[in-house]
Amino acid sequence: MCVVGLDGVPCSMVRRFIDGGVMPRLGEIAGSGALGDMTVSLPEISSVSWSSFMTGKNPGEHGIFGFTDLHPGTYTASFPSFRDLKTETIWDLIGRHKMRSVVINQPATYPARPIHGTLVSGFVAVHLEKAVFPARHLRTLRDIGSEIDLDLDEVRTRPDLLFPKLHELLKVRERFLDIIWNEEQWNLMQVVVTGTDRLHHFLFDAYEDDAHPQHGEFLDYYRAVDAFVGRVYDRFRADNQAKAFFVLSDHGFCRTRAEVNVNTVLAQRGFLAFTHPEGRALDAISERATAFALDPARIYLHKRGKYPRGGVSPEREDALRDEIANVFTELTHEGERVVRHVFHGRDVYSGPEAHHGPDLLLVPEPGFDLKGRVGATEAVAARRLQGMHTWEDAFYATTRADLVPHDRAVTLIDVPRMILEALDVHALAS
Repeated sequence: MCVVGLDGVPCSMVRRFIDGGVMPRLGEIAGSGALGDMTVSLPEISSVSWSSFMTGKNPGEHGIFGFTDLHPGTYTASFPSFRDLKTETIWDLIGRHKMRSVVINQPATYPARPIHGTLVSGFVAVHLEKAVFPARHLRTLRDIGSEIDLDLDEVRTRPDLLFPKLHELLKVRERFLDIIWNEEQWNLMQVVVTGTDRLHHFLFDAYEDDAHPQHGEFLDYYRAVDAFVGRVYDRFRADNQAKAFFVLSDHGFCRTRAEVNVNTVLAQRGFLAFTHPEGRALDAISERATAFALDPARIYLHKRGKYPRGGVSPEREDALRDEIANVFTELTHEGERVVRHVFHGRDVYSGPEAHHGPDLLLVPEPGFDLKGRVGATEAVAARRLQGMHTWEDAFYATTRADLVPHDRAVTLIDVPRMILEALDVHALAS
């Protein structure tokens, strides 16, 4: 079977582009089976969602809660890597059944580790030589000019390079796919396109506004993405043993209106304090602080025994959670509500790693981009990126409508279960 990931593509956009003729090939795939929207993991960021996709587990089981996490018992943050994933992946599971996987440009898999097949890591991957298993594919990737991701700093200083670079990245992904398709014996072929996410962050206004000067270029890139998906689909259908074709995203997207600094709100309401007035990092958090946030909107109680200067006792935890939840439930900007949902971590996460997760998770109203930066002077600030992730409005399309749950709303974690079922790994799909 075959899976194509389109990072950060919302279902509402897919439906619009199918109806408008921008993505006819994806429309063909959906028309042969099913197309639907789904919610994703919390928080709604790629490192967490793709980890949930590749394991079929929630963060309380796989242990990845964000792009950054604190080392236990400290205020020191680090970037979780593929080594920190606590559970097996679907590629490990099908490998035990003597099935091989080819996984190309998969986020949250750096450094690459052995699988029964081939793995090329996507972002955040630093060095190409550590992003490839087995290493024999490294020369091929270098020969075709493979790059892991868009050079974000380059595009910020040279916006005119955005579309040329996005198109080149797409071509390079397809070049490697062409090479590996027949070179490897595989049961699962998976490739992820991350340029869609990058485009949305930098230029979502061009999607929202038909009169935007780059609206046409935005559509042209999606025509190229659709053509790529269509060519993969055609190649896959030519195999008479083909079982199922999936296209999906790891989260939705919407236009950013403003950024909301969660730690600043906590500080203004008396929950967060620092050892000196100019505190700009969590290692300067005061013993007087009762809560703090990590990106994008994960709120942790400053618990006694968990953090070096933590003072929140177990007896205070429930009341403090409720108090903070009320602050964000009632938070408004220019008369508009900022936060749509406030979730308790205990209601979201389950499993042996759940105690490492946040106490509260905030899901914003569309347009309010929640941030966990420390030291911002304003609770609400001007946007820096045009687009932001959404928990809802991710999408799946599949040729196998029979695999889709019909008695409830679909979530991202359902997709790996459908993949395993399509491969007849029934004992592991339950």
